[in-house]
Amino acid sequence: MTLEELETYKIEPVSHEVYQAVKRNWDRVAKPLDGLGQFEELLAKIGAAHGSAALDISRKAVIVMCADHGIVAEHVSQSPQTVTAQVAECMGQNRTSVGKMAQKVGADVIVVDIGMNSDREFPGVINRKIRRGTGNFYKESAMSEQEALAALKTGIDLAASCRKQGFRLIGTGEMGIGNTAASSAVAAALLGCPAAEVTGKGAGLSEEGLKHKRRIIQEALTRYQFRKEETLRILATVGGLDIAGLAGVCIGGALNRLPVVLDGFISSVAALTAKRLLPGVEEYLIPSHKSREPAAERILKELGLSPVLDAGMALGEGTGAVMMFALLDMALALYEAPTTFSDMAVEPYRRFEPEKGSVPC
Repeated sequence: MTLEELETYKIEPVSHEVYQAVKRNWDRVAKPLDGLGQFEELLAKIGAAHGSAALDISRKAVIVMCADHGIVAEHVSQSPQTVTAQVAECMGQNRTSVGKMAQKVGADVIVVDIGMNSDREFPGVINRKIRRGTGNFYKESAMSEQEALAALKTGIDLAASCRKQGFRLIGTGEMGIGNTAASSAVAAALLGCPAAEVTGKGAGLSEEGLKHKRRIIQEALTRYQFRKEETLRILATVGGLDIAGLAGVCIGGALNRLPVVLDGFISSVAALTAKRLLPGVEEYLIPSHKSREPAAERILKELGLSPVLDAGMALGEGTGAVMMFALLDMALALYEAPTTFSDMAVEPYRRFEPEKGSVPC
């Protein structure tokens, strides 16, 4: 795939008529108006994406992209790079956090090796390797633009495959030592801000380790002199194969009218990359939680999304997306088999239009 081919993709707008129909259906449920808050909005958004007010999210999957990052050579992570493959192997057997949580909510976990620094094949892990890890972006580009585009295409194809298999909702997840460093670099470049504003401790750095990580990222950004609109160059130069693959999942979801539930910081950076490459993607994105990483809220704001959970989560793997699956299922239970005001012989609540000339508070 070339950038020119990517730019020819057309994303269909979601149905605002269906969105309003779902909202009207919510108002018939015996509860205070907007009583389920964001969940009413998000299920209406899912209906608008599907093009139907008869909501169906019965089949769900989380796509977990696994890749290694050359930047770990600069000691920006507490763990060695070998941990990526070790965790991915367990993930393929549903022995990690995301697998256990997904089993509880009846969701599938699709584990993908898109760029681990290993030649091993793991049971339960799909091999879509572009290359064995990225380069160390402190010294060289993480990958070529062609490799970044190949990773994007991999994500697009996986989302399309999920749609063909009958999945109605997909989530994003990742595993890769060093990926918060790469995500922070991409975030700083896309937002046009210093690395210190968007770089956090990742999986448990000390204060000294955090200072070092911020310095490494900032020196690299200064060297490359990005412009904010150079999305593909940014992704290829300081990003990761997992980030590119997840950006592709976001694009593929939008192309196939398949809503995508984002996990945390890394997924959100991938989503912003997708939006910059192909505007319109954001209409198909569903937030889950606000990560502990300092840029998390800022990135979601750029996407026009508001996180539902604010529980200080930083687990990764797609666990936040899977937790959101469960909450959406519970909200949908009220929508699918509602107790109406007439069932309870109660006068329904009414929405009051503001008086002419008045200003809403």
